[in-house]
Amino acid sequence: MSIIKEFKEFAMKGSLIEISVAFIMGAAFGKVTTALIDGVIMPIVGELTTGVDFKAMKYVLREAQYDASGKILSPENAIQYGNFITIFIDFILVAFVMFLLIKMTNRFKSSEEKASE
Repeated sequence: MSIIKEFKEFAMKGSLIEISVAFIMGAAFGKVTTALIDGVIMPIVGELTTGVDFKAMKYVLREAQYDASGKILSPENAIQYGNFITIFIDFILVAFVMFLLIKMTNRFKSSEEKASE
């Protein structure tokens, strides 16, 4: 019974619950950021680069093979480097926003510490 009691104490610690909430919020924040990048930023970048659609950029290793009726015999095999570019931009923006949030939080903490002194 003591192992169940220890686990309950561990699971109910404030830090574990805070980490769980932060993880869920981070996942939701990632979805919002991905939607922003896919729906707003990448179309603008595409227009600035004369209409390039990054998601469609790929290096085809093997073309798809079709039979006479148009049925696929073997699918295309390609390196999707445009998708990688989009995800990399997504990562950089998420990291930058997280940096700004942490910087802002630290600024508030330091101003609260100065006020308490």
